[in-house]
Amino acid sequence: QVQLVETGGGLVQAGGSLRLSCAASGQTFSNYRIGWFRQAPGKEREFVTSISWNLGTTDYADSVKGRFTTSRDNALNTVYLQMNSLKPEDTALYYCAVKIRAYALPRSPNSYDRWGQGTQVTVSS
Repeated sequence: QVQLVETGGGLVQAGGSLRLSCAASGQTFSNYRIGWFRQAPGKEREFVTSISWNLGTTDYADSVKGRFTTSRDNALNTVYLQMNSLKPEDTALYYCAVKIRAYALPRSPNSYDRWGQGTQVTVSS
């Protein structure tokens, strides 16, 4: 059973950058889709981006398109989220997750079967 660990969060000023990592253990990502979600206090968990492990195809929420980039390293079994031009509204707890069911909707949190513990990103103005 795959287990996920996110690292790389922190405090950064607006306009700055952070890179989050999501490392898998117990199982390779195989042919799954890996998503990044975030949740701010008092708000619902929202889709940020996802990547197909096999094909490398990506999808981005409009709010992060052009600023965030997701990528993968097959050898390290790790997925990355590069976040540039950060804004205070990007402040949230960021999670990575694995979607095992191929038919499930890729932007819905309910479609993802395994979650990491989350890493906090705080952007100051």
